[in-house]
Amino acid sequence: MKDFEKVFEGSSIAAKQIIAALEEKGIEPIVKDETESGRLAGFAPKIINNVQLFVHKDELTLSKEVVASLENENV
Repeated sequence: MKDFEKVFEGSSIAAKQIIAALEEKGIEPIVKDETESGRLAGFAPKIINNVQLFVHKDELTLSKEVVASLENENV
């Protein structure tokens, strides 16, 4: 994943909101959900409700703007 950068780490609720906003801009993030992966595999995750979102480096600037905008709205 050398061509991808993490733009968000946090709750699944916030991640879903950010995913929707990114998709509106034509950006398809990669979602890494430790909780869901562990649940599907039958294991308890170390950190509950922890989701990471990654985007391609070419889309990094716009993605960071989207995430920052949503974080400022929710403050």
